[in-house]
Amino acid sequence: MSWLPASDPDCPATPDGAVETVIVPRSHDVGGFEVRRALPSAKRRMVGPFIFWDQMGPGELVAGQGIDVRPHPHIGLATVTYLFEGGVMHRDSLGVVQEIAPGAVNWMTAGRGIAHSERTPAALRASGSRLFGIQSWIALPRALEETEPGFAHTPAEALPKLADAGVALTLVAGAAFGVTSPVRTASDTLYADVTLAAGARFALPRETEERALYLVTGAVEIAGTRHPAGQLLVFRAGDPIHVTATEPARVLALGGAAMDGPRYIWWNFVSSSRERIEQAKADWKAGRFAPVPDETEFIPLPE
Repeated sequence: MSWLPASDPDCPATPDGAVETVIVPRSHDVGGFEVRRALPSAKRRMVGPFIFWDQMGPGELVAGQGIDVRPHPHIGLATVTYLFEGGVMHRDSLGVVQEIAPGAVNWMTAGRGIAHSERTPAALRASGSRLFGIQSWIALPRALEETEPGFAHTPAEALPKLADAGVALTLVAGAAFGVTSPVRTASDTLYADVTLAAGARFALPRETEERALYLVTGAVEIAGTRHPAGQLLVFRAGDPIHVTATEPARVLALGGAAMDGPRYIWWNFVSSSRERIEQAKADWKAGRFAPVPDETEFIPLPE
């Protein structure tokens, strides 16, 4: 059997009801730029460790303009930035300055507390650019919620890539499809970027406890039902999940082990403890988070 088990005629079929939940992201405008939020939602709070999932764009940033997300705080999570187009300049309170390009991975561990800003790089601001990508948050296991903050950048060329039968797959994080990503995770995590030609098929790993598929472009068919772009499909545990592109498509597979208990989320804070979030709110309001070097602005605590 190849790494694409759906191409094997002896592979079990996807049963009816395997798509447990369909989430249509909520759209909101951020300064003329559209963001679509799939997690958290009323239908599903998390999938594996993924507790937040935003699609940024696609959108045009004209010359002289760009995104400017001023310094803001996080606790209890890791932020993961993955771009299809454009660029983002990351600066954080550890002193890290890192531009992220399409296909690379920025993995920032907030742990006990970190602040960062996200802005359009100067060169792209001058020329104008498109921005299209995914911003996600990964909840940390309870034992690591108060870990030291950290930052890791993995360039696109370091990520495992597979191609066969009209399917091109990049493993962003985790171990699946016979390969392992160099991106270090805090718990069992699946994150894969899959491009399919029309008619191409692949299967999600059955061993991953919680699994979902985010449809970026195109459309796919699963168990006889067509699903268009702009949906997050959450699957029943253990079922064989075969995905067939009904037209050229790009999808993101995400999930992992179920989190070790519920998480509370307020603004940019995630924790297993409501009291810890209250402390983080007080710390940001009082200026007790370490500042981002060379940044004078910040986003105030929402009232």
